Amino acid sequence: MKFSEVIGQEEAVQHLLQLAEENRIPHAMLFCGPQGCGKMALALAFASHLLNDSPMLKKWEHPDLYFTYPTIKLPGMGADHQPISDDFAKPWHEMLLQGAYFTVNQWMQQMGATSQQAIITAAESDAIAKNLSLKSSQGGYKVSIIWLPERMNLTSANKLLKILEEPPHETVFILVSEEPEHLLETIRSRTQRFDFKKIHNDAIQQALIQQRGLDEDIARRVARVANGNWNKALEELDAGNENRQFLDMFIMLMRLAYMRNIHDLKKWSETISLFGREKQRRMLTYFMRMIRENFMFNFQQPDLNYMTQDEENFSKNFARFINEANVIDITELLERAHHDIGQNANAKIVFFDMALKMIVLLIRK
Repeated sequence: MKFSEVIGQEEAVQHLLQLAEENRIPHAMLFCGPQGCGKMALALAFASHLLNDSPMLKKWEHPDLYFTYPTIKLPGMGADHQPISDDFAKPWHEMLLQGAYFTVNQWMQQMGATSQQAIITAAESDAIAKNLSLKSSQGGYKVSIIWLPERMNLTSANKLLKILEEPPHETVFILVSEEPEHLLETIRSRTQRFDFKKIHNDAIQQALIQQRGLDEDIARRVARVANGNWNKALEELDAGNENRQFLDMFIMLMRLAYMRNIHDLKKWSETISLFGREKQRRMLTYFMRMIRENFMFNFQQPDLNYMTQDEENFSKNFARFINEANVIDITELLERAHHDIGQNANAKIVFFDMALKMIVLLIRK
């Protein structure tokens, strides 16, 4: 993975190269930034640079490069077995070979997950310590890339903390996080944080033209909707993308809540409860974005909105129901539901409760 393959992020690339050139590389780095900005791509490119762009990196099987990522427990695993990254090495490498830009949803599908939540287990932290205790096979750096460290359970996080406090010789940890605020404060304090900005629309537009063969007008519209998120730009090119389903569920929720149709709201909640928890959380994140977009739509300033044509068509009639009196409370309602689902609360209860409260909030003026 070359830095030239990273979309945009020129300032970040130069900063990382300067650290390497001046031999000021922190032993533990925390890569943060909005979804789809290329944090993992930067981590892979920096790891490649530290490992001298070895030919072994073409298949991401370098002996001095270690990957840690959230995993699930498959039905065939023993009752006492805690899944670790090595259990899913094949699907992980297959996904990496498809590209450095991917989402949790893609990884869950790659693993064959259904309704489970992916986590990083305590056994994984033990595996990290064991792997990094070995000497570098090539005589240089050892690099440990930890994707989504916030998904560590408490035992795993505390074990990682001990490793970061006494890091192995010439080992560089790169933690790639979507939600760094969920990491232990003690882990955050032992890493140097790098906050990357979302990708500039022009960079996404050019990448769509060069990599996907889009004409300039279509690439410009897709780049604007993506709003700095390369993963979202790719989703927009997929006619059957998940957000279209989420839009249908959002429209149904709002219409049923407006009509105070409690019977069908209960059916809606039961349908959503059949989604896996990861998908439920993604849907709620999408709902929060739609609330924001509809509120901003009322200002009639096109530059403030980032919606697809289908989303905009619905918002033309719906936006007036999202106003100063209810926008904050609706957002907080969705945030609470997102949190509760993440804590394994009963999905039917969470979504039906949310739907009933939405009735009251929608009529507030």
